[in-house]
Amino acid sequence: MSSQTHDYPLIGAHQSIAGGLDKSVKRAVETGCRCLQIFTRNINRWDTPAIDPVVAKAFRSAVEESGITNVIAHDSYLINPASADENLRNKSIDGLVIELERAELLNIRWVVAHPGAAVNAPAADALVRAATGIREALERTSGMKAGILVETTAGQGSCLGATFEEISEILSRVDSPRVGTCLDTCHIFAAGYPLWPPERFDETFDTFDRLVGFDSLVALHMNDSKRECGSRVDRHEGIGKGKIGSGAFGLIVNHPQLSRVPMYLETPKEDASGKVSAACDRDNITRLMSLREPRSLKTQRSTQTKRTTA
Repeated sequence: MSSQTHDYPLIGAHQSIAGGLDKSVKRAVETGCRCLQIFTRNINRWDTPAIDPVVAKAFRSAVEESGITNVIAHDSYLINPASADENLRNKSIDGLVIELERAELLNIRWVVAHPGAAVNAPAADALVRAATGIREALERTSGMKAGILVETTAGQGSCLGATFEEISEILSRVDSPRVGTCLDTCHIFAAGYPLWPPERFDETFDTFDRLVGFDSLVALHMNDSKRECGSRVDRHEGIGKGKIGSGAFGLIVNHPQLSRVPMYLETPKEDASGKVSAACDRDNITRLMSLREPRSLKTQRSTQTKRTTA
């Protein structure tokens, strides 16, 4: 995470790289993003051309000129280091290496990656394969700054990473300063972790801190959910428009630890007519920012909490 001083929360969104990597930065600026997530490649293909150095320089320059910080990448959805199929697993590890190499060239510090799916294999074995695959990718890119953020998942099908216990085990098995966590609000909610009312929210994040740790949390994907808590269905919705609700997002943007973690929207970008519109990101960023409490009120609540727990 950047060591620069910021006014928090730091909110941005995933942006398309259509037309060129640097175009994602332009889109981020137009929508009021202060941080940015991108794909660095076509995520639906294994093969991908190398990034032209001129293109990489244009992207780095665009980021620097924009003032946007904490740029991260998301890996290809084809990658599955947990696979019991040796060919797919090897391609997946190679794929992670490529993602890290591309991120390094673009001066992107972190690549968000799903831990993969067990498919027809035992989940415990798949979890070990996922961790060792991630560790191998990091070892093959030793000397690089770019690292991997293991993302929490909704637990659809045989996908790993739906419990904090699984995330914790992966991190401990990888055991590298180049690995961290990306927490997705829709995913943990769909996986069965409640985010409202406040006491259930506190239970969820007390559990997260105990098992995974706030010190490992580098990025937050801020998404409401179209489906109910525990549905194990990954369907993102605009902030305050889904089953999670505005109250929970208010708790996040005012939380002493969570509010200091860069937040990336992956919410729908289509307007009422079904057209992609930059206004969707702007509206969601505005909603999140509107949930911030005055500093005096946050200080008062913090003092009350200390008195209650003393």
